[in-house]
Amino acid sequence: MTIQDLTQRMHDFVESKGWYAASSPRPQTPRNLAASLAIEAAEVLEHFQWERPDVDKTELAGELADVGLYLLQLASLCEIDLERAILDKLAVNASRTWDSPDSTP
Repeated sequence: MTIQDLTQRMHDFVESKGWYAASSPRPQTPRNLAASLAIEAAEVLEHFQWERPDVDKTELAGELADVGLYLLQLASLCEIDLERAILDKLAVNASRTWDSPDSTP
């Protein structure tokens, strides 16, 4: 399945819930989606709070999926080709100089 396929399935789900309707109690605006993305990312971090050794992988997977879905939707509504953006960012990162583990500050 491609990013485009996942994005379409996400749009189909949101549409089926009526959340794209103007009268929706959950307006799917870029601002609201960005806030939801940040909230879900915080829920991912919560699984690692206090360095707990007992992370529930099923619950963590659900939170990561929430992050991914909001990311796909936000990119789509903002007309950003997420696949291209990721590839471009990887290229930028590859050209950067990073600290090595044995370097001292």
